[in-house]
Amino acid sequence: MELQNKDPLQVFAPQLERTSIQGYVWIVFLLVVIGIGFYAFLQQVYLGHEVTGMRDNVVWGVYIVNFIFFMGISYAGALISGTLHLFKTAWRKPVIRMAEFITIIALLIGPCFILLCIGRLDKLHYLVIFGRIQSPITWDVIAISTDIFGCFIFLYLSVLRDIARLRDYELLQLPNWRKKLYNVLSLGYTGTPEQQKRLNRATDIMAAMVIAIAIIVYSVLAWIFSVTLQPGWHSTIFGPYFVIAAVYSGSAVLIVCMWVFRRVYHLEAYITKKHFVAVGVIMLVLAAFFGYFTFSDYLTKWYGSEKNDELLIQLLFKEFYWEFLFSNYVGVLLPLLVVGIAKLRTITNITITAVIVVLALWLNRYIIVVPTLESPYLPIQESRAEWLNYSATWVEWSLTAAGVAVFCLLFTLASKFVTIIPVDGLQVEEKKEDVLV
Repeated sequence: MELQNKDPLQVFAPQLERTSIQGYVWIVFLLVVIGIGFYAFLQQVYLGHEVTGMRDNVVWGVYIVNFIFFMGISYAGALISGTLHLFKTAWRKPVIRMAEFITIIALLIGPCFILLCIGRLDKLHYLVIFGRIQSPITWDVIAISTDIFGCFIFLYLSVLRDIARLRDYELLQLPNWRKKLYNVLSLGYTGTPEQQKRLNRATDIMAAMVIAIAIIVYSVLAWIFSVTLQPGWHSTIFGPYFVIAAVYSGSAVLIVCMWVFRRVYHLEAYITKKHFVAVGVIMLVLAAFFGYFTFSDYLTKWYGSEKNDELLIQLLFKEFYWEFLFSNYVGVLLPLLVVGIAKLRTITNITITAVIVVLALWLNRYIIVVPTLESPYLPIQESRAEWLNYSATWVEWSLTAAGVAVFCLLFTLASKFVTIIPVDGLQVEEKKEDVLV
Protein backbone atom coordinates (compact mmCIF):
# COMPACT_ATOMS: atom_id res chain seq x y z
CA MET A 1 0.00 0.00 0.00
CA GLU A 2 2.95 2.36 0.67
CA LEU A 3 4.14 2.06 -2.92
CA GLN A 4 0.66 2.69 -4.28
CA ASN A 5 0.40 5.98 -2.38
CA LYS A 6 3.78 7.12 -3.65
CA ASP A 7 4.47 8.65 -7.06
CA PRO A 8 6.02 5.82 -9.11
CA LEU A 9 8.74 8.20 -10.29
CA GLN A 10 9.99 8.39 -6.70
CA VAL A 11 10.49 4.62 -6.82
CA PHE A 12 12.22 4.65 -10.21
CA ALA A 13 14.26 7.85 -9.70
CA PRO A 14 17.38 6.02 -8.40
CA GLN A 15 17.34 3.84 -11.52
CA LEU A 16 17.58 6.95 -13.71
CA GLU A 17 19.78 9.19 -11.53
CA ARG A 18 22.74 7.01 -10.62
CA THR A 19 24.55 3.77 -11.37
CA SER A 20 25.86 1.49 -8.63
CA ILE A 21 29.40 0.10 -8.50
CA GLN A 22 27.99 -3.27 -9.58
CA GLY A 23 26.36 -1.50 -12.51
CA TYR A 24 29.66 0.02 -13.63
CA VAL A 25 31.41 -3.35 -13.27
CA TRP A 26 28.67 -4.90 -15.42
CA ILE A 27 29.06 -2.23 -18.11
CA VAL A 28 32.87 -2.58 -18.13
CA PHE A 29 32.52 -6.37 -18.47
CA LEU A 30 30.19 -5.95 -21.45
CA LEU A 31 32.57 -3.46 -23.06
CA VAL A 32 35.47 -5.93 -22.66
CA VAL A 33 33.43 -8.66 -24.38
CA ILE A 34 32.52 -6.22 -27.16
CA GLY A 35 36.19 -5.23 -27.47
CA ILE A 36 37.23 -8.86 -27.94
CA GLY A 37 34.52 -9.20 -30.55
CA PHE A 38 35.79 -6.09 -32.34
CA TYR A 39 39.31 -7.56 -32.41
CA ALA A 40 37.86 -10.76 -33.90
CA PHE A 41 36.05 -8.66 -36.50
CA LEU A 42 39.31 -6.94 -37.49
CA GLN A 43 40.94 -10.35 -37.85
CA GLN A 44 38.16 -11.42 -40.19
CA VAL A 45 38.38 -8.23 -42.25
CA TYR A 46 42.16 -8.47 -42.68
CA LEU A 47 42.47 -12.24 -43.12
CA GLY A 48 39.12 -13.03 -44.73
CA HIS A 49 36.68 -15.83 -44.00
CA GLU A 50 39.60 -18.19 -43.65
CA VAL A 51 39.55 -17.41 -39.90
CA THR A 52 35.96 -18.70 -39.67
CA GLY A 53 34.66 -22.24 -40.06
CA MET A 54 32.69 -21.34 -43.20
CA ARG A 55 33.84 -22.87 -46.48
CA ASP A 56 32.48 -23.44 -49.99
CA ASN A 57 30.29 -26.26 -48.69
CA VAL A 58 28.90 -24.73 -45.50
CA VAL A 59 28.69 -21.08 -46.52
CA TRP A 60 26.45 -20.17 -43.57
CA GLY A 61 27.21 -20.89 -39.96
CA VAL A 62 26.82 -19.34 -36.54
CA TYR A 63 26.42 -15.85 -38.02
CA ILE A 64 23.24 -16.78 -39.86
CA VAL A 65 21.99 -18.71 -36.83
CA ASN A 66 22.47 -15.56 -34.74
CA PHE A 67 20.77 -13.44 -37.39
CA ILE A 68 17.70 -15.69 -37.43
CA PHE A 69 17.63 -15.84 -33.63
CA PHE A 70 17.91 -12.08 -33.00
CA MET A 71 15.43 -11.25 -35.73
CA GLY A 72 13.09 -13.83 -34.22
CA ILE A 73 13.10 -12.35 -30.73
CA SER A 74 12.68 -8.88 -32.23
CA TYR A 75 9.50 -9.92 -34.03
CA ALA A 76 8.34 -11.72 -30.91
CA GLY A 77 8.72 -8.52 -28.92
CA ALA A 78 6.68 -6.65 -31.52
CA LEU A 79 3.93 -9.28 -31.56
CA ILE A 80 3.73 -9.57 -27.77
CA SER A 81 3.82 -5.83 -27.05
CA GLY A 82 1.45 -5.01 -29.92
CA THR A 83 -1.06 -7.71 -28.95
CA LEU A 84 -1.01 -6.83 -25.25
CA HIS A 85 -1.53 -3.17 -26.13
CA LEU A 86 -4.43 -3.76 -28.52
CA PHE A 87 -6.27 -6.11 -26.16
CA LYS A 88 -5.69 -3.74 -23.21
CA THR A 89 -4.54 -6.68 -21.09
CA ALA A 90 -4.77 -5.69 -17.43
CA TRP A 91 -1.35 -7.04 -16.40
CA ARG A 92 0.55 -5.77 -19.44
CA LYS A 93 1.99 -2.50 -18.09
CA PRO A 94 4.99 -3.83 -16.10
CA VAL A 95 6.22 -6.01 -19.00
CA ILE A 96 5.17 -4.28 -22.20
CA ARG A 97 8.10 -1.84 -22.34
CA MET A 98 10.60 -4.65 -21.93
CA ALA A 99 9.01 -6.35 -24.95
CA GLU A 100 9.31 -3.09 -26.90
CA PHE A 101 12.99 -2.73 -25.95
CA ILE A 102 13.64 -6.34 -26.99
CA THR A 103 12.13 -5.55 -30.38
CA ILE A 104 14.24 -2.50 -31.17
CA ILE A 105 17.54 -3.70 -29.74
CA ALA A 106 17.35 -7.12 -31.39
CA LEU A 107 16.39 -5.47 -34.68
CA LEU A 108 19.54 -3.36 -34.54
CA ILE A 109 21.82 -6.32 -33.74
CA GLY A 110 20.37 -9.04 -35.98
CA PRO A 111 21.25 -7.55 -39.40
CA CYS A 112 24.87 -6.99 -38.26
CA PHE A 113 25.42 -10.75 -38.37
CA ILE A 114 24.41 -10.76 -42.03
CA LEU A 115 27.17 -8.23 -42.69
CA LEU A 116 29.68 -10.57 -41.02
CA CYS A 117 28.84 -13.19 -43.68
CA ILE A 118 29.70 -10.85 -46.50
CA GLY A 119 33.24 -11.20 -47.73
CA ARG A 120 33.45 -7.76 -49.35
CA LEU A 121 31.89 -5.16 -47.07
CA ASP A 122 33.29 -2.45 -49.34
CA LYS A 123 30.71 -3.52 -51.94
CA LEU A 124 27.76 -3.62 -49.56
CA HIS A 125 26.13 -0.67 -51.31
CA TYR A 126 25.81 -2.85 -54.44
CA LEU A 127 22.88 -4.53 -52.70
CA VAL A 128 20.98 -1.26 -53.00
CA ILE A 129 22.31 -0.22 -56.40
CA PHE A 130 22.03 -3.58 -58.16
CA GLY A 131 19.52 -5.39 -55.96
CA ARG A 132 16.96 -7.46 -57.86
CA ILE A 133 13.36 -7.45 -56.65
CA GLN A 134 13.13 -11.12 -57.69
CA SER A 135 15.64 -12.03 -54.97
CA PRO A 136 14.33 -13.08 -51.52
CA ILE A 137 17.42 -11.38 -50.04
CA THR A 138 16.16 -8.07 -51.43
CA TRP A 139 12.73 -8.78 -49.98
CA ASP A 140 14.38 -9.30 -46.60
CA VAL A 141 16.30 -6.00 -46.77
CA ILE A 142 13.11 -4.09 -47.60
CA ALA A 143 11.11 -5.92 -44.92
CA ILE A 144 13.68 -5.42 -42.15
CA SER A 145 14.11 -1.71 -42.99
CA THR A 146 10.34 -1.24 -42.84
CA ASP A 147 10.14 -3.15 -39.57
CA ILE A 148 12.87 -1.07 -37.90
CA PHE A 149 11.13 2.16 -38.95
CA GLY A 150 7.68 1.01 -37.77
CA CYS A 151 8.91 -0.39 -34.44
CA PHE A 152 10.85 2.79 -33.66
CA ILE A 153 7.67 4.83 -34.14
CA PHE A 154 5.67 2.42 -31.95
CA LEU A 155 8.28 2.55 -29.17
CA TYR A 156 8.45 6.34 -29.35
CA LEU A 157 4.69 6.71 -29.10
CA SER A 158 4.66 4.26 -26.18
CA VAL A 159 7.26 6.17 -24.14
CA LEU A 160 6.08 9.68 -25.01
CA ARG A 161 3.90 10.05 -21.90
CA ASP A 162 6.70 8.95 -19.61
CA ILE A 163 9.18 11.27 -21.32
CA ALA A 164 6.77 14.15 -20.66
CA ARG A 165 6.53 13.11 -17.00
CA LEU A 166 10.32 12.96 -16.69
CA ARG A 167 10.49 16.43 -18.24
CA ASP A 168 8.08 17.84 -15.63
CA TYR A 169 9.33 15.94 -12.56
CA GLU A 170 11.30 18.58 -10.65
CA LEU A 171 12.74 16.23 -7.99
CA LEU A 172 14.63 14.21 -10.59
CA GLN A 173 18.35 15.05 -10.35
CA LEU A 174 19.62 14.73 -13.89
CA PRO A 175 22.21 16.57 -16.03
CA ASN A 176 20.89 19.56 -17.94
CA TRP A 177 21.49 17.90 -21.31
CA ARG A 178 19.14 15.05 -20.37
CA LYS A 179 16.43 17.47 -19.22
CA LYS A 180 16.75 19.38 -22.49
CA LEU A 181 16.58 16.12 -24.42
CA TYR A 182 13.40 15.10 -22.58
CA ASN A 183 11.96 18.52 -23.39
CA VAL A 184 12.69 18.10 -27.12
CA LEU A 185 11.48 14.49 -27.31
CA SER A 186 8.23 15.17 -25.44
CA LEU A 187 7.04 17.32 -28.40
CA GLY A 188 5.12 19.64 -26.11
CA TYR A 189 2.91 16.83 -24.78
CA THR A 190 1.00 17.99 -21.67
CA GLY A 191 -1.67 15.32 -21.38
CA THR A 192 -4.69 17.31 -22.56
CA PRO A 193 -7.75 15.22 -23.52
CA GLU A 194 -7.22 15.97 -27.21
CA GLN A 195 -3.54 15.00 -27.06
CA GLN A 196 -4.35 11.78 -25.22
CA LYS A 197 -7.02 10.90 -27.76
CA ARG A 198 -4.65 11.43 -30.70
CA LEU A 199 -1.78 9.59 -28.99
CA ASN A 200 -4.02 6.62 -28.13
CA ARG A 201 -5.29 6.43 -31.70
CA ALA A 202 -1.78 6.64 -33.18
CA THR A 203 -0.42 4.01 -30.76
CA ASP A 204 -3.30 1.63 -31.56
CA ILE A 205 -2.68 2.02 -35.29
CA MET A 206 1.06 1.40 -34.91
CA ALA A 207 0.43 -1.61 -32.62
CA ALA A 208 -1.69 -3.22 -35.32
CA MET A 209 0.88 -2.34 -37.98
CA VAL A 210 3.89 -3.78 -36.12
CA ILE A 211 1.99 -7.05 -35.58
CA ALA A 212 1.30 -7.34 -39.31
CA ILE A 213 4.82 -6.25 -40.25
CA ALA A 214 6.39 -8.74 -37.84
CA ILE A 215 4.44 -11.66 -39.30
CA ILE A 216 5.24 -10.62 -42.87
CA VAL A 217 8.93 -9.94 -42.22
CA TYR A 218 9.66 -13.21 -40.46
CA SER A 219 7.72 -15.07 -43.13
CA VAL A 220 9.97 -13.42 -45.74
CA LEU A 221 12.99 -14.59 -43.76
CA ALA A 222 11.59 -18.14 -43.78
CA TRP A 223 10.99 -17.95 -47.53
CA ILE A 224 14.71 -17.33 -48.10
CA PHE A 225 15.12 -20.94 -47.03
CA SER A 226 11.91 -22.56 -48.23
CA VAL A 227 11.94 -21.26 -51.83
CA THR A 228 15.16 -23.22 -52.41
CA LEU A 229 15.15 -26.91 -53.33
CA GLN A 230 17.68 -27.69 -50.61
CA PRO A 231 16.70 -30.75 -48.50
CA GLY A 232 15.49 -29.68 -45.09
CA TRP A 233 14.56 -26.19 -46.24
CA HIS A 234 12.10 -26.81 -49.07
CA SER A 235 8.98 -26.77 -46.93
CA THR A 236 5.59 -25.09 -47.29
CA ILE A 237 5.18 -24.64 -43.51
CA PHE A 238 8.44 -22.77 -42.91
CA GLY A 239 6.63 -19.41 -42.81
CA PRO A 240 4.29 -20.14 -39.88
CA TYR A 241 6.93 -22.44 -38.34
CA PHE A 242 9.44 -19.58 -38.17
CA VAL A 243 6.84 -17.13 -36.84
CA ILE A 244 5.81 -19.49 -34.03
CA ALA A 245 9.45 -20.24 -33.18
CA ALA A 246 10.19 -16.50 -33.11
CA VAL A 247 7.38 -15.65 -30.70
CA TYR A 248 8.25 -18.71 -28.60
CA SER A 249 11.88 -17.66 -28.17
CA GLY A 250 10.85 -14.04 -27.62
CA SER A 251 8.47 -14.94 -24.79
CA ALA A 252 11.33 -16.81 -23.09
CA VAL A 253 13.71 -13.84 -23.50
CA LEU A 254 11.02 -11.56 -22.04
CA ILE A 255 10.74 -13.78 -18.94
CA VAL A 256 14.52 -13.69 -18.45
CA CYS A 257 14.51 -9.87 -18.78
CA MET A 258 11.66 -9.63 -16.27
CA TRP A 259 13.61 -11.71 -13.76
CA VAL A 260 16.83 -9.71 -14.23
CA PHE A 261 15.28 -6.25 -13.90
CA ARG A 262 13.09 -7.42 -11.03
CA ARG A 263 16.22 -8.42 -9.10
CA VAL A 264 18.46 -5.54 -10.16
CA TYR A 265 15.99 -2.71 -9.55
CA HIS A 266 13.98 -4.41 -6.75
CA LEU A 267 10.70 -4.32 -8.66
CA GLU A 268 9.06 -7.14 -6.70
CA ALA A 269 6.04 -4.94 -5.99
CA TYR A 270 5.46 -4.30 -9.70
CA ILE A 271 6.63 -7.48 -11.44
CA THR A 272 4.94 -10.22 -9.47
CA LYS A 273 4.41 -13.94 -9.80
CA LYS A 274 1.20 -13.14 -11.69
CA HIS A 275 3.23 -11.63 -14.53
CA PHE A 276 5.63 -14.57 -14.71
CA VAL A 277 2.73 -17.01 -14.81
CA ALA A 278 0.91 -14.97 -17.47
CA VAL A 279 3.92 -14.80 -19.81
CA GLY A 280 4.70 -18.42 -18.88
CA VAL A 281 1.25 -19.47 -20.10
CA ILE A 282 1.95 -17.69 -23.39
CA MET A 283 5.24 -19.62 -23.57
CA LEU A 284 3.38 -22.89 -22.84
CA VAL A 285 0.87 -22.35 -25.65
CA LEU A 286 3.64 -21.44 -28.07
CA ALA A 287 5.64 -24.52 -27.00
CA ALA A 288 2.68 -26.70 -28.00
CA PHE A 289 2.41 -24.98 -31.40
CA PHE A 290 6.16 -25.14 -31.94
CA GLY A 291 6.18 -28.86 -31.09
CA TYR A 292 3.34 -29.45 -33.55
CA PHE A 293 5.11 -27.67 -36.42
CA THR A 294 8.41 -29.41 -35.63
CA PHE A 295 6.72 -32.82 -35.61
CA SER A 296 4.88 -32.06 -38.87
CA ASP A 297 8.04 -30.89 -40.60
CA TYR A 298 10.18 -33.89 -39.67
CA LEU A 299 7.36 -36.44 -40.01
CA THR A 300 6.69 -35.56 -43.65
CA LYS A 301 10.41 -35.64 -44.46
CA TRP A 302 10.90 -39.00 -42.76
CA TYR A 303 7.71 -40.65 -44.05
CA GLY A 304 8.18 -39.40 -47.60
CA SER A 305 11.47 -41.37 -47.82
CA GLU A 306 12.90 -38.97 -50.39
CA LYS A 307 16.60 -39.84 -50.70
CA ASN A 308 18.12 -36.45 -49.85
CA ASP A 309 15.72 -35.91 -46.93
CA GLU A 310 16.62 -39.36 -45.63
CA LEU A 311 20.32 -38.50 -45.76
CA LEU A 312 19.65 -35.30 -43.83
CA ILE A 313 17.64 -37.07 -41.12
CA GLN A 314 20.34 -39.73 -40.80
CA LEU A 315 22.93 -36.97 -40.35
CA LEU A 316 20.78 -35.32 -37.68
CA PHE A 317 20.49 -38.51 -35.66
CA LYS A 318 24.13 -39.45 -36.18
CA GLU A 319 26.05 -36.18 -35.81
CA PHE A 320 23.53 -33.87 -34.14
CA TYR A 321 21.62 -36.29 -31.91
CA TRP A 322 22.00 -34.43 -28.62
CA GLU A 323 21.35 -31.02 -30.18
CA PHE A 324 18.22 -32.41 -31.87
CA LEU A 325 17.05 -34.01 -28.62
CA PHE A 326 17.61 -30.87 -26.56
CA SER A 327 16.08 -28.40 -29.00
CA ASN A 328 13.05 -30.39 -30.12
CA TYR A 329 12.21 -32.44 -27.03
CA VAL A 330 13.53 -30.72 -23.91
CA GLY A 331 12.77 -27.29 -25.38
CA VAL A 332 9.16 -28.30 -26.05
CA LEU A 333 8.22 -30.58 -23.16
CA LEU A 334 9.80 -28.66 -20.27
CA PRO A 335 7.51 -25.57 -20.51
CA LEU A 336 4.48 -27.86 -20.79
CA LEU A 337 5.44 -29.56 -17.53
CA VAL A 338 6.70 -26.59 -15.50
CA VAL A 339 3.99 -24.10 -16.45
CA GLY A 340 1.28 -26.73 -16.84
CA ILE A 341 1.69 -28.19 -13.34
CA ALA A 342 0.59 -25.67 -10.70
CA LYS A 343 3.01 -26.87 -8.01
CA LEU A 344 5.99 -26.30 -10.29
CA ARG A 345 4.78 -22.87 -11.39
CA THR A 346 7.21 -20.69 -9.41
CA ILE A 347 9.14 -17.62 -10.54
CA THR A 348 12.46 -19.48 -10.32
CA ASN A 349 11.21 -22.53 -12.22
CA ILE A 350 9.60 -20.46 -14.95
CA THR A 351 12.78 -18.39 -15.37
CA ILE A 352 15.04 -21.47 -15.54
CA THR A 353 12.68 -22.98 -18.08
CA ALA A 354 12.83 -19.77 -20.12
CA VAL A 355 16.65 -19.88 -20.17
CA ILE A 356 16.53 -23.50 -21.40
CA VAL A 357 13.99 -22.53 -24.07
CA VAL A 358 16.27 -19.72 -25.32
CA LEU A 359 19.18 -22.17 -25.66
CA ALA A 360 16.93 -24.79 -27.27
CA LEU A 361 15.60 -22.34 -29.86
CA TRP A 362 19.11 -21.17 -30.74
CA LEU A 363 20.11 -24.83 -31.25
CA ASN A 364 16.97 -25.34 -33.31
CA ARG A 365 18.15 -22.66 -35.72
CA TYR A 366 21.59 -24.24 -35.76
CA ILE A 367 20.30 -27.67 -36.79
CA ILE A 368 18.14 -26.04 -39.45
CA VAL A 369 21.11 -24.26 -41.05
CA VAL A 370 24.28 -26.35 -40.62
CA PRO A 371 23.21 -29.99 -41.18
CA THR A 372 21.35 -29.01 -44.32
CA LEU A 373 24.45 -27.36 -45.79
CA GLU A 374 26.51 -30.40 -44.81
CA SER A 375 24.13 -32.52 -46.95
CA PRO A 376 24.48 -31.05 -50.46
CA TYR A 377 22.69 -32.39 -53.52
CA LEU A 378 25.99 -33.10 -55.22
CA PRO A 379 28.35 -35.21 -53.08
CA ILE A 380 31.85 -33.83 -52.70
CA GLN A 381 34.63 -36.38 -53.09
CA GLU A 382 38.31 -36.20 -52.18
CA SER A 383 37.93 -33.09 -50.06
CA ARG A 384 39.29 -32.45 -46.59
CA ALA A 385 36.87 -33.22 -43.76
CA GLU A 386 37.05 -29.66 -42.39
CA TRP A 387 35.82 -28.41 -45.76
CA LEU A 388 32.81 -30.71 -45.66
CA ASN A 389 31.89 -30.28 -41.99
CA TYR A 390 31.38 -27.01 -40.19
CA SER A 391 32.95 -26.09 -36.88
CA ALA A 392 32.75 -22.52 -35.60
CA THR A 393 36.06 -20.84 -34.69
CA TRP A 394 36.95 -18.49 -31.84
CA VAL A 395 36.31 -15.55 -34.17
CA GLU A 396 32.69 -16.57 -34.68
CA TRP A 397 32.11 -17.34 -31.01
CA SER A 398 33.72 -14.02 -30.00
CA LEU A 399 31.45 -12.08 -32.32
CA THR A 400 28.47 -14.07 -31.07
CA ALA A 401 29.35 -13.17 -27.48
CA ALA A 402 29.83 -9.56 -28.57
CA GLY A 403 26.33 -9.54 -30.09
CA VAL A 404 24.83 -10.76 -26.81
CA ALA A 405 26.92 -8.19 -24.91
CA VAL A 406 25.69 -5.35 -27.16
CA PHE A 407 22.11 -6.53 -26.54
CA CYS A 408 22.66 -6.43 -22.76
CA LEU A 409 24.50 -3.10 -22.90
CA LEU A 410 21.82 -1.35 -24.96
CA PHE A 411 19.13 -2.76 -22.68
CA THR A 412 21.05 -1.46 -19.64
CA LEU A 413 21.50 2.01 -21.16
CA ALA A 414 17.85 2.16 -22.27
CA SER A 415 16.74 1.43 -18.69
CA LYS A 416 18.86 4.42 -17.58
CA PHE A 417 17.19 6.77 -20.02
CA VAL A 418 13.55 5.86 -19.40
CA THR A 419 11.90 3.76 -16.70
CA ILE A 420 11.87 0.06 -17.51
CA ILE A 421 8.21 -0.01 -16.41
CA PRO A 422 5.76 2.60 -17.79
CA VAL A 423 4.91 4.92 -14.89
CA ASP A 424 2.07 6.81 -16.56
CA GLY A 425 -1.12 5.46 -15.04
CA LEU A 426 0.71 2.79 -13.05
CA GLN A 427 -0.81 3.79 -9.72
CA VAL A 428 -4.35 3.79 -11.09
CA GLU A 429 -3.95 0.38 -12.67
CA GLU A 430 -2.54 -1.20 -9.51
CA LYS A 431 -5.39 0.20 -7.40
CA LYS A 432 -7.93 -1.20 -9.86
CA GLU A 433 -6.26 -4.58 -9.59
CA ASP A 434 -6.50 -4.41 -5.79
CA VAL A 435 -10.21 -3.71 -6.03
CA LEU A 436 -10.67 -6.68 -8.37
CA VAL A 437 -8.76 -8.92 -5.97
